[in-house]
Amino acid sequence: MLDRTRKVRPGEELDVEKLCAFLVEKVPGLAGLTASHVVVEQFPGGHSNLTYLVRLGAPFARDLVLRRPPFGNQVKTAHDMGREVRVLTKLAPVYAPAPRVVASTEDESVLGAPFYLMDPVEGLIFRRTPPAGVTLDAALARTLSETCVDGLAELHAVDVEKHGLLELGKPEGFVRRQVTGWAERYEKAKTDDIPDVPWVVSWLMDHQPVSPPPTIVHNDWKLDNLVLDPTDPRRIVGVLDWEMATVGDPLMDVGTMLSYWVEKGDPDELQMMAFGPTNVDGSLTRREAAARYASKTGRDLSGIVFYYAFACFKTAVVAQQIYARYKKGLTKDERFAMMIFGVRALGAAARRGIESGTV
Repeated sequence: MLDRTRKVRPGEELDVEKLCAFLVEKVPGLAGLTASHVVVEQFPGGHSNLTYLVRLGAPFARDLVLRRPPFGNQVKTAHDMGREVRVLTKLAPVYAPAPRVVASTEDESVLGAPFYLMDPVEGLIFRRTPPAGVTLDAALARTLSETCVDGLAELHAVDVEKHGLLELGKPEGFVRRQVTGWAERYEKAKTDDIPDVPWVVSWLMDHQPVSPPPTIVHNDWKLDNLVLDPTDPRRIVGVLDWEMATVGDPLMDVGTMLSYWVEKGDPDELQMMAFGPTNVDGSLTRREAAARYASKTGRDLSGIVFYYAFACFKTAVVAQQIYARYKKGLTKDERFAMMIFGVRALGAAARRGIESGTV
């Protein structure tokens, strides 16, 4: 089954005529396709790049998934469709859960921004609420949390040197560039005075660790980016949202995963930001998740507080960028009005982690 879709949000519609012309030109077997054959729906999840389901009716009878940057986007590096295509093209032959790209273009005259199309990945996606027909009990919650951790360990086991993937990133100085780069992005998007954020940035600048050997880094690893086998939720059949993927320090991915890992005892403001059922009875805690990853990979996680705090900060910056677009009127999506509260909550979470010395 596919993830549930909805009508396209106002202001985020696609030019179906231009899309049809592109499909006819670039995808074999679609000669004669017209707008009358096409229905476009939108996946509701996600606050960054936009994802659509493009349904092609008879006689074509095919579904495609389209990804493009948000409307009004002014942060090109955060929504790099070309990077996502390059990563998936290189990774798909050696990592089965990577989606297969069907067609792509950097030509903004088609849909107003670069975009690509991929084959849909069918399976279950667990967001704040379980998929229709699925009962989420403690046993399943534990399975999901273990699958999330184990899947990240499996991704990091891909041999980047053997498979010629090193060219997808610049591992040397990766952590330093990440900290300074995201600090600069925050200053450019800043709208409110939030004291926790500069405090965290200062600490991160002064406490950068020595990185382990590089791996593929997904950079947005969380449960609702995983497509699971409906018959066996321990098997990941697809991994979504590769827009920030690179090659670098694998513990950055672990920190990102943990920053999304809202626990049952976390403050209310974080509970509101849960992306999946990590706060349900049965789920691993953040500490247990980190310990499981360390056991699976043999990597030293003694410095995990740095990676967790950085990931909270990075996610706060993403929320700040989204809120800045909303405040400037560049997007009308009302979901984004609350993003500034997320910036505050994540800044506070990063500082709590640093001051307590634990995730």
